[in-house]
Amino acid sequence: MSDPLSVRSLRNLVSETRNPRTTDVDLLPVPEVVGRINAEDKMVASAVEAELPVIATAVEVIADAFRAGGRLIYIGAGTSGRLGVLDASECPPTFSVPPSMVIGIIAGGDRALRHAVEGAEDSEAQGVDDLAAVSLTELDVVVGIAVSGRTPYVIGALDYASEVGARTMALTCNPNSLLSRHAEISIAPVVGPEVVTGSTRLKSGTAQKMVLNMLTTAAMIRLGKTYQNLMVDLSISNSKLQTRAVGILSEITGVEPEEATVLLAEAGNDVKLAICMKLTGLNRDAASEVLAENGGVLRKAIDKTRGTICARLTD
Repeated sequence: MSDPLSVRSLRNLVSETRNPRTTDVDLLPVPEVVGRINAEDKMVASAVEAELPVIATAVEVIADAFRAGGRLIYIGAGTSGRLGVLDASECPPTFSVPPSMVIGIIAGGDRALRHAVEGAEDSEAQGVDDLAAVSLTELDVVVGIAVSGRTPYVIGALDYASEVGARTMALTCNPNSLLSRHAEISIAPVVGPEVVTGSTRLKSGTAQKMVLNMLTTAAMIRLGKTYQNLMVDLSISNSKLQTRAVGILSEITGVEPEEATVLLAEAGNDVKLAICMKLTGLNRDAASEVLAENGGVLRKAIDKTRGTICARLTD
């Protein structure tokens, strides 16, 4: 059996090959160095665009899992793991979801967020243990993140997820990777060799971040966490978000900020509820009930209420 970490197999990965456009980068003045980096970065969006059909499929799977009470769990090592933790940590304040709904797991634990933890990514068993520690179930979706597509920690995690019955996805930056064969859905934006050979925190990391943004944002939109393109489910945890909430309420309902502030207080700082109350004329309890009846989707709640009112007027 060949050594999966051999120099030869590593060099065969697209993400590990040398970039012919930057072999002289150490001789260039700074303006040209950053120009080369920028030129390479321009390729990332196109690489992600090529994966949009499969990303859309992944979003539908994630949204369905959320509706069924499941969770989205990212798992990875190094930069890939950090990006998963980052995306997961942004969901509660942005969409007012519990921290347990989107979880980021990184090989080596929280220490690995700031420090390299040697050998953490090399154990398949540790990937299994870390997923088991969050009580993985068949309702969940597990996204294994690894630029190389061959990280043992992530492979072990996806195999365990499959055994449990959870849905599995792989996010890599190499085509036809080993990891893709351990997942139901494979997303692989191929951005090519890095400016600095093997430094996958560059283009590869950017591509991964773009995909993760899409997975959670699009899934949350499908769940009704936005109204138009506004964050009506944001959690008000500081003065900036309080100001943003008032602005959103004013934008949608057309009221002045002063009235929006009062409305927000009446709704218990629940932006979505305040909007529903204002646009439907319902009191807090009634608006809360119609929102619940429509799965928390503000547009559906408003349309249903207005339709009911119109029906009564025409009777």
